[in-house]
Amino acid sequence: MLNQEDEVRNFLKDEANINAVWASAIIEECTRLGLTYFCVAPGSRSSHLAIAAANHPLTTCLACYDERSLAFHAIGYAKGSLKPAVIITSSGTAVSNLLPAVVEASEDFIPLLLLTADRPPELQGVGANQAINQINHFGSFVRFFFNLPPPTDLIPVRMVLTTVDSALHWATGSACGPVHLNCPFRDPLDGSPTNWSSDCLKGLDMWMSNAEPFTKYFQLQSLKSNGVTSGQITEVLQVIKEAKKGLLLIGAIHSEDEIWAALLLAKELMWPVVADVLSGVRLRKLFKPFLENWTPAFVDHFDHALLSDSVRNLIEFDVVIQVGSRITSKRVSQVLEKCFPFAYILVDKHPCRHDPSHLVTHRVQSNIVQFADCVLKSRFPWRRSKLHGHLQALDGAIAREMSFQISAESSLTEPYVAHTLSKALTSKSALFIGNSMPIRDVDMYGCSSENYSDLVDLMMSAELPCQWIQVTGNRGASGIDGLLSSATGFAVGCKKRVVCVVGDISFLHDTNGLAILKQRIARKPMTILVINNRGGGIFRLLPIAKRTEPSVLNQYFYTSHDISIENLCLAHGVRYVHVGTKSELEDALFVPSFEEMDCIVEVESSINANAIVHSTLERFARQAAENSLGIISASSHPMIGNVLLCHVSGIQYSQYRVKLCDRPTICSDEFSQFHREGFILSLTLEDGSIGYGEVAPLDSNVENLIDVEGQLQLVLHLMNGAKFSYMLPLLNGSISSWIWSELGITASSIFPSVRCGLEMALLNAMAVRHDSSLLRILHNQKEENGSAQPHSVQICALLDSEGTPLEVAYIARKLVEEGFSAIKLKVGRRVDSVQDALVMQEVRRAVGDQTELRADANCRWTFEEATKFGLLVKSCNLKYIEEPVQNKDDLIRFHEETGLPVALDETLDDFEECPLRMLTKYAHPGIVAVVIKPSVVGGFENAALIARWAQQHGKMAVISAAYESGLGLSAYILFASYLEMENVKASTEQNQGTTPFVAHGLGTYRWLSEDVMMNTLGIFRSSYSGFIEGFSTDASKNLRDVKINNDVIVRTSKGVPVRRYELRVDIEGFSHFIRVHDIGDIAEGSVVLFLHGFLGTGEEWISIMKGISGYARCISVDIPGHGRSRVQSHASEGLAPTFSMEMTAEALYKLIEQITPGKVTIVGYSMGARIALYMALRFSNKIEGAVVVSGSPGLKDPVVRKVRRATDDSKARLMVEHGLEIFLKSWYSGGLWKSLRRHPHFRKIVASRLLHDDVISVAKLLSDLSSGRQPSLWDELKDCDTNISLVFGENDVKFKQIATKMYREMSKSKKRENNIIEMVEIPEAGHAVHLENPLRVILALRKFLTRVHKSYTETELSEKLLLALEEM
Repeated sequence: MLNQEDEVRNFLKDEANINAVWASAIIEECTRLGLTYFCVAPGSRSSHLAIAAANHPLTTCLACYDERSLAFHAIGYAKGSLKPAVIITSSGTAVSNLLPAVVEASEDFIPLLLLTADRPPELQGVGANQAINQINHFGSFVRFFFNLPPPTDLIPVRMVLTTVDSALHWATGSACGPVHLNCPFRDPLDGSPTNWSSDCLKGLDMWMSNAEPFTKYFQLQSLKSNGVTSGQITEVLQVIKEAKKGLLLIGAIHSEDEIWAALLLAKELMWPVVADVLSGVRLRKLFKPFLENWTPAFVDHFDHALLSDSVRNLIEFDVVIQVGSRITSKRVSQVLEKCFPFAYILVDKHPCRHDPSHLVTHRVQSNIVQFADCVLKSRFPWRRSKLHGHLQALDGAIAREMSFQISAESSLTEPYVAHTLSKALTSKSALFIGNSMPIRDVDMYGCSSENYSDLVDLMMSAELPCQWIQVTGNRGASGIDGLLSSATGFAVGCKKRVVCVVGDISFLHDTNGLAILKQRIARKPMTILVINNRGGGIFRLLPIAKRTEPSVLNQYFYTSHDISIENLCLAHGVRYVHVGTKSELEDALFVPSFEEMDCIVEVESSINANAIVHSTLERFARQAAENSLGIISASSHPMIGNVLLCHVSGIQYSQYRVKLCDRPTICSDEFSQFHREGFILSLTLEDGSIGYGEVAPLDSNVENLIDVEGQLQLVLHLMNGAKFSYMLPLLNGSISSWIWSELGITASSIFPSVRCGLEMALLNAMAVRHDSSLLRILHNQKEENGSAQPHSVQICALLDSEGTPLEVAYIARKLVEEGFSAIKLKVGRRVDSVQDALVMQEVRRAVGDQTELRADANCRWTFEEATKFGLLVKSCNLKYIEEPVQNKDDLIRFHEETGLPVALDETLDDFEECPLRMLTKYAHPGIVAVVIKPSVVGGFENAALIARWAQQHGKMAVISAAYESGLGLSAYILFASYLEMENVKASTEQNQGTTPFVAHGLGTYRWLSEDVMMNTLGIFRSSYSGFIEGFSTDASKNLRDVKINNDVIVRTSKGVPVRRYELRVDIEGFSHFIRVHDIGDIAEGSVVLFLHGFLGTGEEWISIMKGISGYARCISVDIPGHGRSRVQSHASEGLAPTFSMEMTAEALYKLIEQITPGKVTIVGYSMGARIALYMALRFSNKIEGAVVVSGSPGLKDPVVRKVRRATDDSKARLMVEHGLEIFLKSWYSGGLWKSLRRHPHFRKIVASRLLHDDVISVAKLLSDLSSGRQPSLWDELKDCDTNISLVFGENDVKFKQIATKMYREMSKSKKRENNIIEMVEIPEAGHAVHLENPLRVILALRKFLTRVHKSYTETELSEKLLLALEEM
């Protein structure tokens, strides 16, 4: 048998020469050290190393002809994999080409192993080809250098192995970085055989017997098992403990462990957190429901906040902790210098000095995990400063402002790229950011998400509250070279889909990186965004741009070019896409490609346009910061938890009915009742301040009085005791955010008029509390004497076009004589648009040229009719015509055809909650105005958003009323004044001169024959201008001291009371005492019975029951076995009850008999839906209709039923053995609840599932009522003789499919024509639709109940008629 040394010799004996032996040994040792990725540059002198690497079974090799790109690729790989790559090059300038990457790796502490081939000593300094001095070629930029001797059998091979081991030890030490082994080779450079002695292999027997490296390095660390730290770190901990105004900076971090450690540190300290874009948490995805006890204050827009002098003056820290490497933001560094002296603690694992501002007072050499562990063991008391709350408020305001501004700009901008790019990232992708502008843009305009649930299953099991996004860039020396190559290496290393964003100059600087990209070795597809502004755009934003001639800038700084990126991609065979619009960019980022290909996406930009956009965004960020700070400093009320909050102590509404002196112009000719109906919302704060709002729905297919009142009942239920922030008046998304986070309903699900009235009441209450006015809290700026800011707004008269042209013209002339500066004429009411044109011509002759004329067609004309009118009135000098065509796509075409300016009105009504995306298509200069009805577009916040968009695009924003009472009109006067002030302010800041004031569409006040308020409406002729105007002083007084005219009040509601009681039902030897929740009129009428799902109680239906209580008596119960319902056995031995489907249905049937002699409509969710469906099929004599919410008829397959029974039995045992709380964690981790977990009240909802008196009964019900035990109802669906509504959530794929299948089965019923069978999809909801979107459920229920009642009435009438005919 051969000994081990012989085995070594056998392993190497096939090597042809000693050069191959050394090369093979080097490569083998690299793989044993974990280095398996080799970047190989072609060359003769390095052939032995290249062949050995290529032939090794554990290596992956990539080749490139450009050593510079190759070396940067190796850097990217090391960043992505956290392991060094090995670079192999030939001799000469091939080695010199590595220098830029070596510098970057050195400065950024990236480990690399450089194996550079060289000429032997006898060929050095004698003029030999490709022979340069490679000794210490990279100087201090490498951590270790060793010049190996030329391979010889006189030196043991183990010397080669220990040298490689030593080099890697230096590369991966505390000051990790590149290391350089210079490897001279003599001929032969190929596989030519030469004699060599195997004696050089002695001593390798142990090495060959395992897969370990020859030399293993160990570092002893002092570990304290009891958590006691050394004296030095104790001093640091004491500094942290005594901090009163702390700040945590999170710099660039590369490992997942250190990112989580930084997050835990943030949680422990509870200081404001400023995270750099390279930290991995700047673009984080937070799962909000898990953050109620985990709320570090991330200040993502600290850089923007510092644009404000007031904020900079406010900032004051006593301790700053920085973990990770340097921070990108220059302004953050500058403000820290300004705040100094304070304790500055820098934590990083390397020993080097990173302190360019010379601020560090405590330098901790430690990795972040160790440091965080030390801090967490010390258990500091939470200590939040006022600054903590201020920075949170500022950050939220600036974030919403930046989001609005970036979205409002119709063109594709570089900040929009950064903003959208960050939204496209997921846990399965990573981001590589180029230097210069891209990294700054993503740092400033990238956005995080605080309600993200794609990773919920992972988080539920691991209790992780945050998902980080892997982000990196070359920030060692921050050059623009090698970025594309680095990005491809990063993609190989991290094994994720990498999105890379670079500038055009950076891209051109590394076009050889396309050759590496094309190879696509061992990685996923990449998307490379190239921001092409035809030069170095960053210089346009630097001071040099203001002091240098444009020609010099273009030639020597911008380095302007016209190189075709498309042709470069074509030459390299790489897929190319050009984007020039927002939608094209979104398609490139969000629309999945079925081709697994890399893609270069060129984004067109412009240096000058980009500079303007950045300047504009900075101006608005500064303004947002100033406004927020103004609200904070103006408040005299104490902060609660460092947040300024108001508490609602009471809320009610009153229905009003006021007489009108004429028919509203919005009504049809058949409309004969001259009155207006609506609601006055009254909201009381804890200090007694009362704010009033008007809810004035326009009867349409969207809103009506009955449905609106249903929503108001739910609002009353949710608002009592609610808290809201003083930041609401910023109108920048703060109200929408509050509606979702505090009330738990989506802002888009609220009727526009309800939201408008709610916002009006909230803002007015805040104004009263501050002893201020609606105008002041919106504008948030002191009024200066002599300012040009308007304190009144001009009013546009409204004129119907009924009558002859002369009659209409006479009325118009009278309006001008009254003092109106503008008149809007309703058109489109006549048979022919030519007649309308004749009226307009006559009106213009009557009023002269000084009066502004507008027309409003209310979308009544075809394009041809509108064009005919437009051409005939071109000489009338119309300010604009509102909505001239039926098809909104024809609006711009109409303008181009006729030349008439166009205004949007009804088009705005169709917009969703955030209309910016749809408004983009109307940026055309032919659209000159937007007519905004706050009660139609959804309140002041949406109205302000639309108005701001209009202002940015040079369009008029006209506030218009929809026949509201004096209360609403007073608020609109103030809101219009606010918009005028904002326009003046914006024009002044942009040096645009004087902005003409707008005549707002509040002329509907002339229709009011009586009013809701006793106060005199502040609209009259101004003694100063001579025009009819609405005066802010009078409007403010009216809203501050509201006097309600009780003669017009129909009734008042403070909410519907809930009657709670118990009903006894006896079944099969048991008495069930069922908990009942009863709302609504007990008198004879419709009755609706609500059944909850498993683990729920009747309480969860209360809000929805209140919403439809005006239409039916609503009853919810705690289903037997749940909540406070209980059961008693009649037998003395106390037998356990059964909770089968049959027993439960029978109990509920008997309960219904006690409640009402008539039929009921039964509404059930999930488990309750199964019961409801069962009762509808089996007890149709008592069930008038059934609403099956996220329900199923059960399981049909015997095998599936058996498995389900076993599964539910197992879960029941889990509940009994481990308790309900542990069971809930497991239950709600399932995919069915993915959507519910996004809900802001998720924890509260889950906590309500603990309110069961008898957990044993709950567990038994889970087993007894298992869908594996209940009778399958699929075969009975076709015989259904009851009205059925199948309700499911938009995001509930499983039950959407079940509902569709049920609908098909029920449609086969022979009795189908006599009954209602419908499917209803609830938007923005998953499985628990009634909890996730209650307002839409209320609307669906109300519509179904109406249909059922109508069907029942018609059937009853038909039966009576048949009976009468028979009697005849």
